[in-house]
Amino acid sequence: MLIIGHRGARALGPENTLRALRRGMACADLVEVDLRLTRDGIPVAIHDATVDRTTDGTGPVKGYTLEDLTALDAGEGETIPTLQAVLDLVHNESGLVVEIKEPGTEAIIVSMLMGRMPERLFLVSFHPESVAMAKRLLPGAQAGLIYSGEADDPVGLALSVQAEIILPRWDRVSHEVVERAHDAGLLVVPWVLNGEDDIEEAVRLGVDGFASDDPCAARRYLQGGATSPAR
Repeated sequence: MLIIGHRGARALGPENTLRALRRGMACADLVEVDLRLTRDGIPVAIHDATVDRTTDGTGPVKGYTLEDLTALDAGEGETIPTLQAVLDLVHNESGLVVEIKEPGTEAIIVSMLMGRMPERLFLVSFHPESVAMAKRLLPGAQAGLIYSGEADDPVGLALSVQAEIILPRWDRVSHEVVERAHDAGLLVVPWVLNGEDDIEEAVRLGVDGFASDDPCAARRYLQGGATSPAR
């Protein structure tokens, strides 16, 4: 079963920073980052549309140049890393999950990924159009559709945008969802699982992996109980 370090490993270091990614890489099969563009069009790893929650700055990410953005404190002396810095860190060491936060940014993100491909790459988004575009631009990567709300047919929607993975919020996972996805040839990778009981239930349901804020604790939980192989 695949373990994905959520925002690197946000329980072990400031989220989406190189410190969190290093901590996540110690235990996870893949580490995940959220990508947005700076004012000068550089992909950087940050979840929110503004810098207020995760740095000592204020205002929208797209209002900052890269130089100004990297001057902000992202916690514990860390700065907001560029996608290039993330790729340099994970290269040949870990798989990478890239969440595309903003439709229209796919081409620049993919162009950078093509220059330094991780050993395993998932391109994922809440936006179906971003999943479809990413898959067209980089067909060799595995693409995934994220969802958190009620979805009439997430499997059908994922297939329609050429995705190979669905990434439901954990409370949207059921035996029926897993079975339908597997019947369609899709992987099921829910988020965010941090407790031992939830991880045991995920194993029972037969999901293919999951995202965790603390992938090292998740690894210990899996090693202490039954596991299922990654698909």
